[in-house]
Amino acid sequence: MGRFDLRVLALESEAQVVSAMTALGVDPVGIKKMVSKAQSLNVLIEAVPCGPANIIKQEMLAIGADAAVARGSVTCSRSQTDVLLMGTRKQLHALVQRLPYQPFGLTTVAQQLHTLLAHYDVYPTYLAGRDCRLQLDRPQVMGIINVTPDSFYDGGMSCTIDDALRQAEVQVAAGADILDVGGESTRPGSLSVAAQTERDRVVPVVEAIRSRFTIPISVDTTKASVAQAALACGANFVNDISGLTFDSTMAHVVAQSGAGLFVMHTRGLPNVMQEDTQYQDLVAEVVSRLRHSTNLALDAGVLIDKISIDPGIGFGKSVGGNLEILKRLSELRGLGYPVLLGTSRKSFIGNILNQPQPEQRLNGSLATVSVAVARGVQLFRVHDVEATRQVADMAWAMTAHC
Repeated sequence: MGRFDLRVLALESEAQVVSAMTALGVDPVGIKKMVSKAQSLNVLIEAVPCGPANIIKQEMLAIGADAAVARGSVTCSRSQTDVLLMGTRKQLHALVQRLPYQPFGLTTVAQQLHTLLAHYDVYPTYLAGRDCRLQLDRPQVMGIINVTPDSFYDGGMSCTIDDALRQAEVQVAAGADILDVGGESTRPGSLSVAAQTERDRVVPVVEAIRSRFTIPISVDTTKASVAQAALACGANFVNDISGLTFDSTMAHVVAQSGAGLFVMHTRGLPNVMQEDTQYQDLVAEVVSRLRHSTNLALDAGVLIDKISIDPGIGFGKSVGGNLEILKRLSELRGLGYPVLLGTSRKSFIGNILNQPQPEQRLNGSLATVSVAVARGVQLFRVHDVEATRQVADMAWAMTAHC
């Protein structure tokens, strides 16, 4: 027998698997049966007592998959272990069906796994705001309008209403889907400003933009009083870099107004957040804290379809930490919310590319956008709307999430 040609197929989505099988001429009924067999997933279950962990492992083995547990788990010489499930989507769905027949409360594990798989497999189709909706049938671009004198890249560029309106006009023409107005710099090392100062900067600009444009507006603030004032004059979303943790009344303001909400992960106030960038597992902490923030929102009455999450690139993270998040962005999909990413012209790009000035970092910023689209990010907060619009749309066309 002669040699055959072999190659790897990068089938990262159900649509790609279906396309490959269709090209082979597989019967449509067969495609429906086999599509999940070609998609593998690794799912981590944390801190499982050894008894149920061993049952989970045996159930995975029984369906032709496997699960990794810590040494000593089989003999129960330790009290608990993390469990790494390794299998196809079909096998993991089979595990969901088998676990409820087992003891130790594994019905709950089955329910959680079912929800996780549903979130991972289906992208959110829209994000609702106050009196508006962002359709997520392509990446959404959020144009930054900083009405501050000291932001790291564009400080002082839009401090007057006329300047802000001109910038808004340019960004709308370039294809922005939403504008994000901020009156307080949150660059590393920056100090907070008084709420009245922030309101005086933000409110007139939001009013002016709303009087001229119908585009959704987000207000970038951690202060409930600023958010409330901006929402009263036409803003549709609140973008809270603290994930609702700096102001305990923010969640209620958002809920009562009917606004949409972006919650971000950070560690500490901007003036101290870069003093500690060491994590045992950075992405695990980001996911945990974002889950906490979304629960705060839900408990206050914010509707689930009005929430988006942001891993907080550059906020309490090292260069390596930022790269780790970018490599593992797809893990955020398991939370079930649209993901917003803000990498635009940030210093970690300059550190990697030896570009000390933010003005030099456009290409590096666009590279992160392209990779992030492929890993499931649906919204991008950027300074450069036109270039991002083109890169994001091209990346979206190539990755075919829908």
